[in-house]
Amino acid sequence: MAGSVYFDLVFAGLSAPLAAGREVRTAGLGSSPGGVATIAVALARLGVPVRLCAAFATDAFGTYLWETLEGEGVDLSGSQRCPGWSTPLTVSVASGEDRSLVTHDSPAPCGPVELLAGVLPGCAVVVGLEAMPRSWLRATRSSGQMVVADVAWDSTGRWSSETLEKLGDVDLFLPNADEARAYTGAGSPQLALRMLAESTPGTVVVKDGARGAWARRGSEEVFVEAIPVDALDTTGAGDVFDAAFVYACLERWTLAEQVRFANLCAGLSTRSVGGALSAPCWREVLAARDELVAGGLAGWETWAFLDCSVELEAGRPPCVRACPTFSLREGIGSGADGAAGGPDGVISLGEAAVPGRQALGSRANASHTPNSSPATGVSPTAGASAPVAGR
Repeated sequence: MAGSVYFDLVFAGLSAPLAAGREVRTAGLGSSPGGVATIAVALARLGVPVRLCAAFATDAFGTYLWETLEGEGVDLSGSQRCPGWSTPLTVSVASGEDRSLVTHDSPAPCGPVELLAGVLPGCAVVVGLEAMPRSWLRATRSSGQMVVADVAWDSTGRWSSETLEKLGDVDLFLPNADEARAYTGAGSPQLALRMLAESTPGTVVVKDGARGAWARRGSEEVFVEAIPVDALDTTGAGDVFDAAFVYACLERWTLAEQVRFANLCAGLSTRSVGGALSAPCWREVLAARDELVAGGLAGWETWAFLDCSVELEAGRPPCVRACPTFSLREGIGSGADGAAGGPDGVISLGEAAVPGRQALGSRANASHTPNSSPATGVSPTAGASAPVAGR
């Protein structure tokens, strides 16, 4: 993977809406890697070997990001430490089923094409479409790698047609509904999906938040509703969707199963505060499946494609969740016992009441994080498992 890694500071559970001149208290606060790191961590937690090629500052935030990603099993051999550069930072304020973002960043000393140049190819590469030259996309696809592309929100409002002209060299395109409509001028996500599908030989998925997701591959088109979940924070849920969909493609599930799995993983991520560290582990995915079936929200046959995934969770530790702050001396983002500190802590399924975890119930708005423009190299993995809500 190659792209921008952000330090995400996420506020959730606001006591009142933000207003000029007023201080608002919040019940939830989490520090977490964000941007392309969310896709990397989500894939790693699903058992996919991931190499991330990114620039990391040598400041406190950059050190936290580096050590946290290493702890998640992400290969950083293709990344560079960059003295004198500041870590990109995003503040996310979650309110209801959506969130607002404030970002500060500056151009990285090295870009994705440069970082990826010396990296051995994997079976798939995930990139930010705007940042990659079409010649690179064409050469990468011709080498046999699956080219997966997402886009970032265009804060300039230009929504350049040159970006969409690259889709002819993309195997999988994953915009959210707002981005898809902005690029095409379409009045609905479904119409935008069909217009985008005319430009690519592969698959287009339009993530539509709490409603679910549309997907089209050739003449096949599906819409899968989001999984009901009580959302605490939607930061990074669209990136978790991307990672889960890539995993499902590597498993060669049907198009509907791929969307269902990605919806499930993205929805589960909204039950915890934070970007990358909100990505679910297999035990959460499988427990959510069992809960959906037991609650009569889905038949067992709907999730039969996950049966081969039970063995993947054996021996894996519980997921670490975002905590309000981190220590550079006693363990990055850890308490004295080595577990993630703060109200979100370490979450393992089956606990009666876990702060930062919400029960399945209402549809989550799994929105794409605007500042994540990824490029990721991943390798295949055996097995597969579990779903929630995506955009």
